[in-house]
Amino acid sequence: MDRQGNTYTFLYASVMVIVVAAILAFLAQSLKPFQDENAAVAKKMDILKSVQIESTAADAEEKYENYIGENAFVINVNGEKVEGDAFTVDMAKEVKKTGLDRAYPIYMCKLDNGQTKYIIPLRGKGLWGPIWGYVSLDEDKNTVYGATFGHKGETPGLGAEITTDMFQKPFTGKQLFDQSGAFSSIEVVKKGQSQGDLHKVDGISGGTITSVGVGTMLKDCLTGYEKFLKN
Repeated sequence: MDRQGNTYTFLYASVMVIVVAAILAFLAQSLKPFQDENAAVAKKMDILKSVQIESTAADAEEKYENYIGENAFVINVNGEKVEGDAFTVDMAKEVKKTGLDRAYPIYMCKLDNGQTKYIIPLRGKGLWGPIWGYVSLDEDKNTVYGATFGHKGETPGLGAEITTDMFQKPFTGKQLFDQSGAFSSIEVVKKGQSQGDLHKVDGISGGTITSVGVGTMLKDCLTGYEKFLKN
């Protein structure tokens, strides 16, 4: 075959593409268990952070087992326990389902002082992509003990600030139900407008869409837990 001809060039390029694709597929398959393990550790770190327990990649699994362990379960919209593994529930898929079909994971954390906290996972949409988080509640199932949020591609210095303590800490002490016992959730408002309201927190200046996304995420996700939280 003429190595200077177009046919040789085409065949050579095709073979190289196939070889490279095969190598990449092999590497991706080989690395997947490590990637899954890292994702699980990061998830446990986020869950622990929502109850104000700091952890590292080195000790997250041990702390998770100590404080939560098997104390996690799944409920339906009626607040009833159903079969399922809370940790493996894919919230990205669940939030696309109707309330009746959705699985609602709950993590129960026992702190060193003996107090029990309920941790609820969240999933929603920001400006540029998915946002997520965890909110923990006191034993009254109403008062927020802590919250943590994450994102995939929000704007640095603006929407991405939802990952900072400045945005997350004000959620502590907020409440999900109003004085009449009706579910109210927590609204994220323009900076300076929360004014100590138990159902509002200040949003991020310049990150309005992401801030609203967090508020919407809280309401959409927490509404499904209302019957459980009232019991």
